[in-house]
Amino acid sequence: MEPVSQDLIRRAAASDEAALAALIARMMPVIRKGAWASQAPGHDFDDAVQEGLIGLFAAVRSYDPERGVPFAGYAASCIANAQRDAYRAATRKKYAPLNDSVPLPEDQAAPGPEELAIASEAFADVQDRIDTLLSPLERAALLASLDGMSAADTARVLGRTPKAVENALARARRKLRGAP
Repeated sequence: MEPVSQDLIRRAAASDEAALAALIARMMPVIRKGAWASQAPGHDFDDAVQEGLIGLFAAVRSYDPERGVPFAGYAASCIANAQRDAYRAATRKKYAPLNDSVPLPEDQAAPGPEELAIASEAFADVQDRIDTLLSPLERAALLASLDGMSAADTARVLGRTPKAVENALARARRKLRGAP
């Protein structure tokens, strides 16, 4: 990487927008490389790029040419530190509920009390139909199927043949479809 001119650094520190833009363009490959390495749930690529830019601005403000360190190396270190700190902050356990949750679609609002009551009544109705219409074998086969068990596994648990379980499941579906 070519050395950055002291004039450019001085102008950028004095808030010259053209100098800042030139410096950002010059350091963007370093920022992007660090951003790829510091992605995490809740801290995506764009967030890491922003943190790298913040690190670059901090480097511009705090750079001292009297120390004999080249600006490019100093800025790369500041960028990496800012991105690493942001990565650590994003992966803290206290943010796990936010990082692991699934957002609701924007156009779908959370159900209100009325909708929850209606859904609860519908669920209770389905449970009543299952209890009244189905035999114990049909009920057990249906519940096992809803839990993701195969017919062979259900047959082993119930002490029946897989064909008997499949037939019971078919009867249960037919009864529940035809129920009012």
